[in-house]
Amino acid sequence: MARYGDRFKARAIARLLPPESAPLEQLSAELGITSSTLERWRSEALATGAPRTQWSSAARFDALLATSVMSEEERSAWCRSKGIFPSDLEEWKGAARTALEAPDALGESSDSAAQRRRIRELERDLRRKEKALAETAALLVLSKKAEAIFRGDEGE
Repeated sequence: MARYGDRFKARAIARLLPPESAPLEQLSAELGITSSTLERWRSEALATGAPRTQWSSAARFDALLATSVMSEEERSAWCRSKGIFPSDLEEWKGAARTALEAPDALGESSDSAAQRRRIRELERDLRRKEKALAETAALLVLSKKAEAIFRGDEGE
């Protein structure tokens, strides 16, 4: 019987519940979990009545897109229907802007250049060691063959 971590289970349940409401069969195939297990997890989550507090990144982005053209009253009504606060939307918008402005997102980080340089050095070292290992293996095979040949001459 497979055991799944609490975080994994919570993310799977979050994808089954609104706002994402992923189809059971699709999520089952994607995660490699039987649909009966996912259905049981969903019913347990609904039975406990625990509010869904985790929104996936994709769901947050969809919520920001959906509410961006709404008036303040419409946005408040939408938030009430989804069980979130308008301040959550503002927080998500700030987080999205921060993520987009981060230098790593644009590939301008000096850390990434240092990491690429380190990767190149490690790959070069790995190639050198692979060549040395291949040479050592070839020498070992040759020495065994030579030993077998010379042993064969001694017996005659």
